[in-house]
Amino acid sequence: MKFAKDAFTVGVMTMLSRILGFVRDMLFAAVLGTGPIAGAFIVAFRIPNLFRRIFAEGAFNAAFVPLYNKKIERDGEAAATKFASEAMSGLVLILLILTALFEIFMPTFLGGIAWGFRADADKYDLAVELARIMFPYLMFLSIMALIAGILNSFQKFAIAALVPVLLNVVVVSAIIILVLLNVIEQELVARYLSYAVTFAGFVQVAAIWYYCKKQGHLPHFMRPTFNKDIKELVNLGVPGMIAGGITQINIVIGTGIATSYTGAVGYLYYADRLYQLPLGVVGVAVGVVLLPSLSRAFAAHDKTEANDLQNRALEFSMMLTVPAMVAFLFIAEVVVSVLFERGRFNAPATVETAIVLRAFAVGLPAFVAIKVFSPGFFANQDTKTPMYYGIATIIANTVMALIFAQYWQHVGIAIATSIAAWMNCLLLAGTLYWRGHFKLDVKCIKTLPMIVIASLLMGACVYYSAVYLSPWLSADNNDILRGGLMSLLVIEGAVTYGLFLHYTGALTFSEMKGFVKRKNKNSKPLEKAKNSSDNSSTDKKS
Repeated sequence: MKFAKDAFTVGVMTMLSRILGFVRDMLFAAVLGTGPIAGAFIVAFRIPNLFRRIFAEGAFNAAFVPLYNKKIERDGEAAATKFASEAMSGLVLILLILTALFEIFMPTFLGGIAWGFRADADKYDLAVELARIMFPYLMFLSIMALIAGILNSFQKFAIAALVPVLLNVVVVSAIIILVLLNVIEQELVARYLSYAVTFAGFVQVAAIWYYCKKQGHLPHFMRPTFNKDIKELVNLGVPGMIAGGITQINIVIGTGIATSYTGAVGYLYYADRLYQLPLGVVGVAVGVVLLPSLSRAFAAHDKTEANDLQNRALEFSMMLTVPAMVAFLFIAEVVVSVLFERGRFNAPATVETAIVLRAFAVGLPAFVAIKVFSPGFFANQDTKTPMYYGIATIIANTVMALIFAQYWQHVGIAIATSIAAWMNCLLLAGTLYWRGHFKLDVKCIKTLPMIVIASLLMGACVYYSAVYLSPWLSADNNDILRGGLMSLLVIEGAVTYGLFLHYTGALTFSEMKGFVKRKNKNSKPLEKAKNSSDNSSTDKKS
């Protein structure tokens, strides 16, 4: 199945980025821990990331990709490139204005989303300074996201998924250099890392720009115009900005509430980084690959193909997400301790972060399923419905987080985020079903319960192994030993899960073998469209 192969490719590349991201966060935890300076850096870093998800990933995955695909199918690649150039020029103009405004009014904005910092003037001033340094990162990442959307439309998934690795390469290199130079003053470390983040954005956009130019699909800057195509993009994109950034908006809201509690920002950040691994690897991979395929299916009025794509995407994503959820629930302390407990990140921080991780883990299947169901709306150029549901879940998340935090502090914030994710997921799935755009087929209905059973059995095996190995997994031991044992637990989980998948009938050994060996025999639809368009143009000329 071509979808699974493409999703697997994106997943592998994203996994590489996430693994290096863990190395980055391990080093970050060691040099800054969960203290006030770490909190200031995390809050500052959240701001460009929030707008990256809204302006770049959310808006353009929701609106630009379907319109760009339609342009290629209908008018050919030259017209699509012109449309991409107009979109990029308009986006950059908006972001230049936005960047200037935020650089000027950053103290006001930061005070609104991190009100807990107001009680500590030094922490607040540092967070403002770091946010100003990192905000231009948004400009680079937005251009990168648009070009990635173009490459994904031509089935060039790997490079677009690989480029984010460069952020982690640059930041990890910066931390190593600071350690080698014996720069230990925490405020200075935070400032240097902020500059490293912005520089990484420049490196990322330069890399994907060069690759897209080699492929012959590169848009160019031009005088921004507000024509019919851009108006359609705006009409779809504005709701898409909200719909695509729901999770990130909820996380920022949670971070803002957490600023009122000591250490809470750090606990939420490190737990978020852990559950973002399966969310990023599986959810993003599925969403990136599913949207172009689903857009073509709905454009061809092939509801059978569209429903099959969504069912297989749901199976594929849950097959990888549910075991991750179970692992986080069963051995959260082990995972957090091995990855982060060193330097300024101590045992109490491990305990608190593990509790938050469990709360996030409950919502993990919902976070990923949203990536499966959202393209069903976007492919039909409906970004308003997900936006309305998104606004509702943002309000619900904020109310719940404010209430729960009074009783359970940072854990309550994570619980609210997970509940909001399930609300959003069920609303999206229910609406698709009601409209006749999605219905669970027999295979999916049979497979999903077996995935849950296989995951629980795997979790039990890994849990008892972790209990047995606990004396050697503690922070008192060598990091190499702990890392090696953690790797063995991961291998055990993968092997036992594969066995249980086979014996429950969710995925047999022959199906696993077939997936690994399967070659992509399908020609690329967009290349066909391009050739067709070229031939059509030739016919017209003759």
